[in-house]
Amino acid sequence: MYNELNNKYRGYLSYWLLFMFFLVSSMIVVGGLTRLTDSGLSITEWEFLKGFFPPLTNNEWEDYFYSYQKTTEFKLQNFSMTLNEFKVIFWWEWGHRFLGRIIGLLFLTPLIYFSIKIGFKNTYKYYLIFLLICFQGFLGWYMVESGLVNNVDVSHFRLSVHLLFAFIILSLIYWNYLNLNENIKFEKKLKNFLPETFLFLIFFQIIIGAFVAGMDAGKIYNSWPLMGSTYFPDDNQFLNLFKLTALSEPSLVQFIHRNLAYFILIVYGILYFNIYKNKIQKLFKAINILGLIIILQIILGILTVIGSANILVASLHQLSSIFLVTSTIYFLFKNRFN
Repeated sequence: MYNELNNKYRGYLSYWLLFMFFLVSSMIVVGGLTRLTDSGLSITEWEFLKGFFPPLTNNEWEDYFYSYQKTTEFKLQNFSMTLNEFKVIFWWEWGHRFLGRIIGLLFLTPLIYFSIKIGFKNTYKYYLIFLLICFQGFLGWYMVESGLVNNVDVSHFRLSVHLLFAFIILSLIYWNYLNLNENIKFEKKLKNFLPETFLFLIFFQIIIGAFVAGMDAGKIYNSWPLMGSTYFPDDNQFLNLFKLTALSEPSLVQFIHRNLAYFILIVYGILYFNIYKNKIQKLFKAINILGLIIILQIILGILTVIGSANILVASLHQLSSIFLVTSTIYFLFKNRFN
């Protein structure tokens, strides 16, 4: 791709995309920690410009704390919280929002520069990513807003959309990075839709994982491979699994998340078999890396459940999901072009 670009600007674009990839990855990790520390509702206003700088005086801290004290979360859950304790959750939310602002600025400014230097026809696709970044900011507030009205948590549905778009942005950045740095040639490849199906399953699992996080479903049934003493959670009925309300039942959501992981492993096995059966050597490395990360992700998922969603382990589980999505995108790219 970009054959008309000289190596100088190709290199600049690559470094920029790689830097943005790490920034967005950091944003996902910090967002996960913000959720795990129950910090997401500590700032109760949108504050597009005002919130760029943190409170610098005691009066400003008191104002933020007073606003938080009006929330249902404070009244029902954190009513004994002190100002110093509030500052801890505030810094997580502020850091998450600040990082989002930095991502927007550091994406737009170089994009304008590249548009001038190499033309809009070579940069227009990056504007789509920038629009998604802006939309992601709106989704973040839309999610927070759901927890400010008669709730102690944000909507797990809105949380899942917010997380899904973060991974879509990350995937588009990485795909464009590969476009710049891989020598594209069309060779033997898998001609079925298994690679695309696998990517869909990974994104679907991310959505279900967000449901688990949003409802604290990882803190129940802290055993594996059984959920308590049975395979299916004994606080629910199997037929409820086929109702829309299942997505709002913590035990059923954890059950779906577990079994979807097993199904993903089976689909991976089919991919692996097809690649080695047809001797598609260009995919050997990509499928092996993907397999190692799947195993790592499953192990971290099990440890997260057993540890009742311990913050460190749960955060590593989310970090590993970044590696999983990235390796899946890499595999899909190699199958399509390389």
